[in-house]
Amino acid sequence: MFKPTVGPIIGHTTINHVRIFVRGKFQMNARTFAGIRYRPRGDQRWLDSVFTKLESVRDMSQVIALNDLVADTEYEYQAGWFSLASPAHTLETVAELPLQWPQDIYQFRTPSDEANQPRAYIFGSCRYLQLTGGVPILPHLSDRIFASITTLAKQSDPPVSAMLMIGDQVYLDDLNAIAPDRELNQMLVRYRTAFSQPNISQLMSTIPTYMILDDHEIEDNWPARRKPGDDYMYKNAMLAYELYQASHSPTHPLLDNGQINPASERYWYQFSEGDIEWFVIDCRTRRNLAGNDRRMIDQEQEHALCEWLINSTARVKFVVTSVMLYPDLIKGAEDGWKGFPEQRLRLLETIRKHRLRNVFIVSGDVHGSLVSRMTHSEDPEFEIHTLVSSPLSNSKMLPYAKVSSFVLDQPLAKTESGEYRHELAGEVVSQDNFAHLVIETAKICISYHGRTGNLLQRIDIPLR
Repeated sequence: MFKPTVGPIIGHTTINHVRIFVRGKFQMNARTFAGIRYRPRGDQRWLDSVFTKLESVRDMSQVIALNDLVADTEYEYQAGWFSLASPAHTLETVAELPLQWPQDIYQFRTPSDEANQPRAYIFGSCRYLQLTGGVPILPHLSDRIFASITTLAKQSDPPVSAMLMIGDQVYLDDLNAIAPDRELNQMLVRYRTAFSQPNISQLMSTIPTYMILDDHEIEDNWPARRKPGDDYMYKNAMLAYELYQASHSPTHPLLDNGQINPASERYWYQFSEGDIEWFVIDCRTRRNLAGNDRRMIDQEQEHALCEWLINSTARVKFVVTSVMLYPDLIKGAEDGWKGFPEQRLRLLETIRKHRLRNVFIVSGDVHGSLVSRMTHSEDPEFEIHTLVSSPLSNSKMLPYAKVSSFVLDQPLAKTESGEYRHELAGEVVSQDNFAHLVIETAKICISYHGRTGNLLQRIDIPLR
């Protein structure tokens, strides 16, 4: 067996279930398979191996599900792929073969099923890796921050439950500096390269990673600049996204055999851990730019989000939106929620009128990091915070956001019942960074760290 060419990537993980992405390599006139074997850490005997067939239509990648796991348990696993010339081999017959597994042993941990436990997460966005002719240029510059994340995760108490990558994991348009990718193979090369760099590969083989797209997975400011001939490019971009980002997310249901159903009708999703719940929004593929009904997210998604906000009994709720809910940028704000004010106001009013507490908005996109508190002029019970982390790795062609980049001197919205006002809860971080989020009993703590893991800023927010 050979090491995966991309992965393994730990995806959606629950107290008894984990999804692991692996990719092999195409072999002419041969059947190709991938496999995973696992065991509780400390055990000598491997549990039954799980195998899957790899096909070129999925870029020789697949997601393998491990089921019937035990909560709050460390597991170790091995992953690999191999090819066989005989067309007679099936998933049943390859399980009987005397395979030589790759030496690498990876680890993951299932979460605790107890409520009120402290939890920790890492999040960030916008990782720029320049490719020229399919070859990465100075790839260590975009990969180095993931070594710092891995180091912090090993030291984190409580343990890090997941890493959230909140958009622009790849730049298919290369910031429009050169001709954007349009062919599927170009896009797949970009994903393979981005996700197989050594530090990010090590991180994702151990920490569950949840992803959602933003515009550069398609095209800058998509779909505002969509042209009549872009349907071909969009179809290819979505196929690449589905294979490398959505495939290991919660959007895909399980089949009767316990493995992943490759079909999915949407990209937004929910996941939970104890008394903490997350709702991850798709801000790009369901937009409506029509003047009479402008929507950042479609009606189905808005309804699901509001129903979740109102009915969920979670102690803390995180809403992930790849573009900031607030504050607005001074330049280019129409691509963000400012361009969809009616829908944004409906979401804020839902939170306020239903007296919802401990709702946090988690975002990226703006190449700057910040925490901002929002209140209502006539409703002292209303309070939400936006938590922003961006970028993981900037391009030299783009500036970092600063305090002067945002509209901070006026209310976000005015209604008959009062004004929605906001203020920064700390400094704007204007350098490459990631966020370490810890949820405790009485507060959440968000700390921002630079490329080397150095602490840039820490902010505590009391829970109510």
